[in-house]
Amino acid sequence: MESQSVHHITSISQLVRELGLEAPSHPLVTVVDYSTVSTGVLVKGQKISLDLYKISFKPDFIGKSRYGQGYYDYEEGGLAFLKPRQIVFFPEDPNNFQGFSLYFHPDFIRNYPLGKTINYFGFFSYAVSEALFLSAKEIAIVANLFTSITHELDTNIDAFSQDVLVSQIELLLNYSNRFYNRQFITRKAINNDIVDALNKLLEVYYERGDCLKMGIPTVQYVSKELNLSQRYLSDLLQSVTGLNTQQYIQNVMIERAKDKLCTTDLSVSEIAYELGFEYPQSFSKLFKNKTSISPLVFRKSFH
Repeated sequence: MESQSVHHITSISQLVRELGLEAPSHPLVTVVDYSTVSTGVLVKGQKISLDLYKISFKPDFIGKSRYGQGYYDYEEGGLAFLKPRQIVFFPEDPNNFQGFSLYFHPDFIRNYPLGKTINYFGFFSYAVSEALFLSAKEIAIVANLFTSITHELDTNIDAFSQDVLVSQIELLLNYSNRFYNRQFITRKAINNDIVDALNKLLEVYYERGDCLKMGIPTVQYVSKELNLSQRYLSDLLQSVTGLNTQQYIQNVMIERAKDKLCTTDLSVSEIAYELGFEYPQSFSKLFKNKTSISPLVFRKSFH
């Protein structure tokens, strides 16, 4: 039976203590090797909320590991990222408790440039089905970085320790950015399927007249319907089409508006309402912004 309560972990010290590990060498950052954790300390299905960043590395894991409401399905090896206050689950199957995790508190990077730029690493906002799958070469690079971070933590702390560790974490994040970009490219067929699914979703939305009830389709709506996080969908579309999700939705909407302007006698206001706009002026402004001409001028050019 799965526990419904959420257990809150606020610090590195509390984390390692509850995992039955020795006190951390640094109070704000640690690497956990799960092969050293006794499965007896785990509560099956326990929901955990962390005040920490977490980067999980599974170098040779095959199977599923649960996070949030879904699962990471690793093929050969992978990385998964969680930002503070996201819900994680201890594994239901103790055999799945494998690999390594880097945990660090936001205070550890707060006074460094990374403290401000970490929000630009969008994969911390990706959903569970959007883990980073690594090639053999990429696994080797990440393994070396985890080894370097672990070695630095095992070295006596001095005035340079935090600088070195923060730079190593930033390097890991930069490599992850590169590897995610590679994943978007190498999974082009899968990504094109997602774009096709988005096109179909928007077509059905308009054909059913959902825009009359719910307004313009939102990024939140299409992401939820496609079972993707908003950030991942936007990054995917950017890699395939050069547009983020909102821009893509707007372009689809403008193309539908052009069709109606050319093939119907509906007024600009009626077309605006059919597309989900509350105010015709907003539609006209967007149309002109996208096409450089007003809806009426566009219509006249076809008559």
